[in-house]
Amino acid sequence: MNKSIKLQDLGTKDFKETWDYQEELFKGILDTKIRNRRENLNVQTDNYFLFVEHPHVYTLGKSGAISNLLLSEEQLTQKGATFYKINRGGDITYHGPGQIVGYPILDLDNFFTDIHKYLRFLEEMIILTLAEYGLKTERSPGETGVWLDVGTPFARKICAMGVRASRWVTMHGFALNVNANLGYFDNIIPCGIRGKAVTSLNVELGVEKVDESQVKEKLLKHFKTLFEADFE
Repeated sequence: MNKSIKLQDLGTKDFKETWDYQEELFKGILDTKIRNRRENLNVQTDNYFLFVEHPHVYTLGKSGAISNLLLSEEQLTQKGATFYKINRGGDITYHGPGQIVGYPILDLDNFFTDIHKYLRFLEEMIILTLAEYGLKTERSPGETGVWLDVGTPFARKICAMGVRASRWVTMHGFALNVNANLGYFDNIIPCGIRGKAVTSLNVELGVEKVDESQVKEKLLKHFKTLFEADFE
C-alpha cells in the first residue's frame, strides 16, 4: 500500500482547467488499477492532494437542481462568474477567492475502502483545524460538510464537500471558506438547503484576513494524522 501523497498547490486556477487536470490524474490511477487486475501485476498507484483557489464559479452536482441557481446567464456574466454541471455528489455550491479548495485524488485501496469513513475523515480534518482557531464546529446529521451552531436558528456552514469515487479512487473534495466574499452565496440555495446561512473563518474570528498558508499547514497536519499518510 502506497501511503505517500504528491502535494501540489496550484495557486489560482480556472475551475474547468483544474477539473480536467483532476480527471487526468484520476484516470491515470484507474488505468493502473485496471491494468494490474487484467495482467496480474502489482504496480503501485499514486495519490495526489491538490490545493487551489478558483475565480468565481458555481458548480452543480449530480443530485442537484438547476433551480438552486438564482442567476440568469446574463447575471452570471455581470458578476464575473461561471457555471458548470459536474460529476461529483451533492447539489450546488460556490467557489471563489478567499476559499481554500482541496482535491484529494486517492486510491483508497492504499488507505481503507470505505467512502463514508473517507468523508467523515475529511470533515474531521476541518473540525480539528478550526478548533485550533478556537471554533467549535461539527457535523449536521444528513448534511455533509462542517457547520457551526447545529440545531439552532443560527446554524451556518463553513465548509462544503462533494466527492466522486470509482473503483475506490476519489476526486473533487472540500471547500473551506477562509476569507470568502459571502455575498456570492446569496445567488444560490447553497447545497440545496433553504434557510441556513454560510460563514467564513475571518467573519467568525472578527478579523479582516486570516493567513491562508497557515490554514493549509494545519489542514495537512491533520490529514496526515487521520490518513496515516506522508506528503511529498
